[in-house]
Amino acid sequence: MPIYECDPWRLQYFTGTACPPDVHIPTDDMDGYRFNPRHRWIYNKLLIAKSQGLDCGLSDEVPTHYPTFSKPVVNLKGMGVGTHVLNRPEDLPRGCPAGNFWMTLLTGEHVSTDFAIVNGRTVWCRHTLGIPAIAGTFDYWIVQARARPTLENTCRRWISTFLSDYTGMLNLETIGGYIIEAHLRFADQWPDLYGRNWLDSVVRLYQFGTWDFNESRRSDGYSIVLFGPHDRSYVYPSIKRQTEYRATPGIDSVQITFFADQAAHLHAMPPGGFRLAIINTKNMATGILLRESIARDFGVRQGSDVRPSRRSQEVSYG
Repeated sequence: MPIYECDPWRLQYFTGTACPPDVHIPTDDMDGYRFNPRHRWIYNKLLIAKSQGLDCGLSDEVPTHYPTFSKPVVNLKGMGVGTHVLNRPEDLPRGCPAGNFWMTLLTGEHVSTDFAIVNGRTVWCRHTLGIPAIAGTFDYWIVQARARPTLENTCRRWISTFLSDYTGMLNLETIGGYIIEAHLRFADQWPDLYGRNWLDSVVRLYQFGTWDFNESRRSDGYSIVLFGPHDRSYVYPSIKRQTEYRATPGIDSVQITFFADQAAHLHAMPPGGFRLAIINTKNMATGILLRESIARDFGVRQGSDVRPSRRSQEVSYG
């Protein structure tokens, strides 16, 4: 399969896109790492922090100030696993174990940006703003129509400096204008919100090293996430019920985001909740109503089992 997707709930995005068998497009960090040996260093988050002059160090080094943030040096499975806020020196031994590092606790907007890159030059980008919930989770993401010139210029300079010979898709996660993670792929959670024929342009980028997406008009989109509590099992909604979700007017796609045949504790999930579903739509109100309906089907009480917060903090999705 030339467009590599490890999550079956996202195959729906790629079934209608023709891709030659000798063109290999990753949508997952494991494949991004495998297909890009020259550039795989960017999955080392300590190096990403150092490349921007952020205060950081390995687990056996003493932070210069508190609070600070701890996370794995490399985490190809994502979902905020292993992240901690360290508020005092006593938190360091448990909160920053071997394999983790500490860095400046960043605040501000958490933005995920997909870039199309040709030989280190950015030829297209789209920003998505994450609205944090609790403990590494997100309430929803806004796939924004607007540009962010300051952030784009910062990222372009970093890309041209450190990825001058790279061609392909790149996802950068930033908080307060600083890059916290880099991924040699695009965000596979919301490609349907980028516009018609966008994936065809991605194929040609990897096939020919050119970018030709005709984006005459943009509109905001929303990727709305449903989390449930940990320490309980979940059953997939019936095929009939899933079909009804996706047939809701104004809904672009619905993902049921866990493996039905796998125990809950075997899934990589953030501390704040077990991710059950994602709804992509260009109508926020419609998406929220559908999330409430799906939550009832799972027996999850939104606002009680999982209470979102709008407070900005460093949380990591990818």
